[in-house]
Amino acid sequence: MSTLERTRHRLRAHPLVLDAALACGVLVCMVAGSLVDPHGENGPAWSAHTPGALSLTLMVLGATALVLRRSAPLPVLGVTVVLSLVEIVTADPRAPVAMSAVIALYTVASTTDRPTTWRVGLLTMTVLTGAAMLAGLFPWYAQENLGLFAWTGMAAAAGDAVRSRRAVIQAIRERAERAERTREEEARRRVAEERLRIARDLHDVVAHHIALVNVQAGVAAHVMDRRPDQAKEALAHVREASRSALNELRATVGLLRQSGDPEAPTEPAPGLARLDELADTFRNASLPVEVARADDGTVLPAAVDLAAYRVIQEALTNVQKHAGHRAKAEVSVVRVGPTLEITVLDNGAGTTVGPQADRTDPTCPAGPVEPPAPGGHGLLGMRERVTALGGALTAGPRYGGGFRVHAILPVDHHATTAAGEPVRPR
Repeated sequence: MSTLERTRHRLRAHPLVLDAALACGVLVCMVAGSLVDPHGENGPAWSAHTPGALSLTLMVLGATALVLRRSAPLPVLGVTVVLSLVEIVTADPRAPVAMSAVIALYTVASTTDRPTTWRVGLLTMTVLTGAAMLAGLFPWYAQENLGLFAWTGMAAAAGDAVRSRRAVIQAIRERAERAERTREEEARRRVAEERLRIARDLHDVVAHHIALVNVQAGVAAHVMDRRPDQAKEALAHVREASRSALNELRATVGLLRQSGDPEAPTEPAPGLARLDELADTFRNASLPVEVARADDGTVLPAAVDLAAYRVIQEALTNVQKHAGHRAKAEVSVVRVGPTLEITVLDNGAGTTVGPQADRTDPTCPAGPVEPPAPGGHGLLGMRERVTALGGALTAGPRYGGGFRVHAILPVDHHATTAAGEPVRPR
């Protein structure tokens, strides 16, 4: 930092010192101006005339008042205008006490609003110029009177320009700060959304495959001694489900570990095209699943297709975990106008699905189905997926037993992609 910048910062930190220095400078200029004869033979020249005691007193008072110009701009302007009027009417007209009024008017214009500047500026110009024309020693058309009018007008205009420039700079600074805060908030929002999306995907993958592994492992343990062939088949399903879970987890973790842009996926994202494959995995785990589709081969946006698949996957996983060994599931996918309706029904013995669910059945050949641990996020994740796309999801017990999950997803209207950007209808 240069010496000039350090001095400037020091003066800004002590404005009273700066105003006192300004007052001393104005006093010197006023005294020097009183010693100049503007009507000399060869133009303005130094004269032997010295200002009287009253003129010196008025100049000192006017300069002293400027020390308080920042804290009380309007009162200082009033004082300096009164002193200038006294000097015009009674004292030496060559004593430029009005210089202090010009500085005070500039301060008022630079620290107040434009309407106040106009009113106060016009009033000051009118009073001082009118008094000089009517009560001064010079004729009304004298250059001293016109100069007084010009100086007061320029002071008001300069102060207004400085205030406007300061306001523009402040507005630019606030806009930049607001933009920076907006960028930070947007970054935090996107990070939170991405964390939520990853948490939902991991929950769906882990819950689905681990539920299948749990069921098939229970079946294998139950029939290991009596039916080893069925136990081998169950263990094969366990191996297949665990391998699928590891592959999906590896793919997700691989994307998170990449520092640059992720590579193109080697497999298509899950969607309704793999619905039959999903249903077969549950059938292999001894859960009868019936699938009925009436979507007429609708081509869905990627986000809607993924959400539909995940909703069905999570709903069937809940059936597998909580509904008991006699449960059956029905899945329907229907296109209704601009929406896609997905319904998953089961006839299980339980009445709730979620953190408080308990559909244990000790008669299950695979052993009792354990209730879920507190803090489950299955239904919450489904509802967040659907709501993010502008859809709606309802879930609750069915009349007569069982559970029902019903999701409505928009197809032609605004949807939201996995990256959080809107999908516009074509």
